Amino acid sequence: MSALCDPAGVVGPPGSAPSPKPAAASPSLRKHTLVPMHGLYQLKTDVVSFCFNSSQELAQEIKAFLSGVDPVHGNKLTIKEHARCAILLLRSLPPARSAVLDHLRGVFDEYVCTYLLDLENSEGRLSCVRSQGPNLDDVVQEIQAVLSEFIRMNPKAWAALVSAWSIDLMGQLSSKYAGRHGVPHASSLNELLQLWMSCKATRTLMEIYTQCLSSMISTCPDACVDALLDTSVQHSPHFDWVVAHIGSSFPNTIINRVLSCGLKDFCMHGTASADLLLFPSTTTADKRVPKIASVVGILGHLASRHSESIKQELLRMFHGSLGPARDQQQKATVPFLLQLAVMSPTLLGTISAELVNSLKPGVLNQLHQHFASLPREDLENMVSIVVHLICQTSGGAYHTLQFLINTAMPASVITTPGLAVHDSVREACDRIIQLLLLNLQKLVYNRGSASLAETSPRTVPFLDELKGHVQELCVETLRLERKRFLWQHQLLILLSVYCTPSCGSEALFYLLTLAKSQDELSLATQLYAVLSSCMSDLLPSTVKKCVCQIHAGSLSEQHTTQLFQNMALIMQWEDEGPASMGHQLGQAVSSHLYDFGQLLLHHNPEVARAASLLLSVCPMPKAMQPAHLLFLIRSAVHHFFLVLRHKCPTGISFGSRLLFCLSGTSPTAGKAILQYLVEGALHPGNAEIFGGVAEPPAAGNSAGLDGARVSLLDVNRHFMTAMNFSGSIWSVFHVGVIGKGLKLPHTPYQREPEEIAHNVQTFLNLLLRCCGLGRYGSEPSQRTIAAVSPEAAKTVAVVLVETVCPDVTNSELAWPPEEHTRNTVERDIQIGRCFRDNPLLFHLLNLVAAGRPALCYCSVLLRGLLATLMAHWEGSRENDTVSSPWHLQASCSLVACLGEGHLLPSVLSNMHEIFDQLTPFEVHLLLLSVWDYMRDNSPLPQKFTFDARTGLFFRDFSRDIDVGKYLCVLHNVLHKNIDRLGLLSVRFQN
Repeated sequence: MSALCDPAGVVGPPGSAPSPKPAAASPSLRKHTLVPMHGLYQLKTDVVSFCFNSSQELAQEIKAFLSGVDPVHGNKLTIKEHARCAILLLRSLPPARSAVLDHLRGVFDEYVCTYLLDLENSEGRLSCVRSQGPNLDDVVQEIQAVLSEFIRMNPKAWAALVSAWSIDLMGQLSSKYAGRHGVPHASSLNELLQLWMSCKATRTLMEIYTQCLSSMISTCPDACVDALLDTSVQHSPHFDWVVAHIGSSFPNTIINRVLSCGLKDFCMHGTASADLLLFPSTTTADKRVPKIASVVGILGHLASRHSESIKQELLRMFHGSLGPARDQQQKATVPFLLQLAVMSPTLLGTISAELVNSLKPGVLNQLHQHFASLPREDLENMVSIVVHLICQTSGGAYHTLQFLINTAMPASVITTPGLAVHDSVREACDRIIQLLLLNLQKLVYNRGSASLAETSPRTVPFLDELKGHVQELCVETLRLERKRFLWQHQLLILLSVYCTPSCGSEALFYLLTLAKSQDELSLATQLYAVLSSCMSDLLPSTVKKCVCQIHAGSLSEQHTTQLFQNMALIMQWEDEGPASMGHQLGQAVSSHLYDFGQLLLHHNPEVARAASLLLSVCPMPKAMQPAHLLFLIRSAVHHFFLVLRHKCPTGISFGSRLLFCLSGTSPTAGKAILQYLVEGALHPGNAEIFGGVAEPPAAGNSAGLDGARVSLLDVNRHFMTAMNFSGSIWSVFHVGVIGKGLKLPHTPYQREPEEIAHNVQTFLNLLLRCCGLGRYGSEPSQRTIAAVSPEAAKTVAVVLVETVCPDVTNSELAWPPEEHTRNTVERDIQIGRCFRDNPLLFHLLNLVAAGRPALCYCSVLLRGLLATLMAHWEGSRENDTVSSPWHLQASCSLVACLGEGHLLPSVLSNMHEIFDQLTPFEVHLLLLSVWDYMRDNSPLPQKFTFDARTGLFFRDFSRDIDVGKYLCVLHNVLHKNIDRLGLLSVRFQN
């Protein structure tokens, strides 16, 4: 009997005997009470009898507690007096704890109601003065003191009961007053936590529960945690603030015990792991396993600050379930964890990466043994759950994918035995990948577009996370490893469709950039073939991305070269129709010619050559900005001479084709190309490519005392006028530097004759193609390319004159008398020197001559060269012309060129055939006859007539002065050398 009165005694809850009608409470308490008053009087008969017989004072207290009336004065007890009576009863008679605790619920309820009313009356100010209701602060403090003492003295007897009472009361209070004005919404967890922790009643309940949990934490905290889970099931989400606070105070304990209690409840409500996983929704799972939703909610609250602890605990449970001794909980652990992941994306993201890292071959083999005994249908259900979870994975998706692919790949013969996985594991991963791709395909193609009900289409977290790994996926795809590249190529397609158009253009860009063979490049064409049906601007956006990457400097030189080569190959490879990838890619590239043209000047010759290849196979638009076109032409010409100098056959081929294509865009472009080609070929820096004299070094023969280059013309301009008086006494011939002596002859680098001939032929072939008839219309045939357009030939002639004699205008077409050469000595010497230093000039004259009557515009060059040659032969003291090989060759080439351009009749133009058989004076006489003919029959374009039948210009020499009088010298020379030239006399008959 004495044990019943001991506060530390262990007595079960009172019986359920009928109780009398409760005494009337205050209006406030009666209105807001949480439970019926009859639950307060369930006291056992024997306990009551003992108390009445043993102590009259205690009997009076029990009577007052039961009736709510002061037994001495007969007055009705106030809430505070009634509560103190219950506290005294609890101190004196601990077996009455259930009834007392039920009564004390009303005290806390009254306190919370008054607290909220005061908040509303004071407009939400927490420091307001209470305006109604009793002040229960001291009573609440007394209640906490009594319960804390009991818990401290005997936690095993009191902690479980008091913790369940306090946590349940907090849940009831949170739910009851959730809709009151001034109480934040359940989603505002921080505000809700601040509100309830500012209330002394709920704060006291929280402190009481915390003390209970602290006292049981080292022995058996399951009872406290079970109470927390049960209350969370009933009162979530209004109870979440309690979970958040307790979880933050005891994170490791709460995480461990919540998972443990959840697993126990999971095992109690199911017989087979497969059945437990077949929950179509969270609601169904909540009905089957009541506490699992609370487990998810509590762990979800703790994940923001204690994700590492949650992750470690989940991993510990997973690896612990794979041990050799398998009880019911061990068998249900993996299904339990899968169900948690299905219901909580937060937990899935927390554990997914670490879980995949822990799946070593040994762990995978343990898993195989763990599920080997399950029926096939259960295994299929398990695989379906895994596939669903992978699709919902937002963290570590790429890592998970690589793990599955690496595990599913066939084993290598050199795999270490201890690192090999079981064939069933490999087959399972293969099956998971196939189902994953199938499920992703359904999600991608069935998600549709946003409607009025949906702000945006449904997302696929797995694909959302893979958006940042497109490059890695492309690299793995291009490895072409059996099944791997097929899976990842299909995944690239799904990702491109899902993330239209960014991922599609990005994937195609990386495939075009990284492919190193035609087999690898075919993956890009296959990707385009699938995506082109749903993405209309795929190639334009891809080319635009290429340009942005190049401008940003994100591509290496090697990758840039590979990208250009691959795009050029596709344009040549697939150019079968307007719908083909090659045609569409060509159209996309043609809109960025200026951007790609800048790379023709790249310092890396490989990049410049690849850009030339790309532009040479790209269709040229008919309309292009003049500035962009001019820049592209100048860059292409510069690149052509560069590859010609470096003796790169492929670069020469690409550069020639590019210039040929550019010349067909418009007549203006064709003329500009001819101009830049001729100017570039005659530039001192390129002269040695064609056998000419190279540009002298900067600190060469004309250097001053300090080694710097000295220009005598600049010196004269510094002290005298800058006017140029050609042929006057002010003309300056730079023959040396005072104090340094005469100029030493410059000995340039001499290329091999075969190389020079090849370079000349390559350059002339390009000029002929660009000068062909019909060049500005449709694509010319081989026959029309051989013919030279008069307009193109005229352009070349004008450029020649401007380059060799920049101070002479093309208006000087008429041939002056021989005496005129006395005034043009300096200019004639300059012209002769140019022809001697640049043998290419003779080839260019021949090209101009082929485009009659364009040679007329080179009259000044012809006069100067002829005058120089005449002066040489006149002053020569040699016995034969062979002693002057260059002058002999120049004389023959000049006369032949005049005949080709129809500036001389054939009877006079054939005389060059006998120059090598004559003396220098005889050659001088014959050239003088040519001069006389040209003087009397000036080379004017008006003398040419167009022949519509042949499409060429010709000249009728019968309209000119009789050519017979110009043959007298020729006939005399033939007669004098009849023994050697008699057989050739027939060729010089008029």
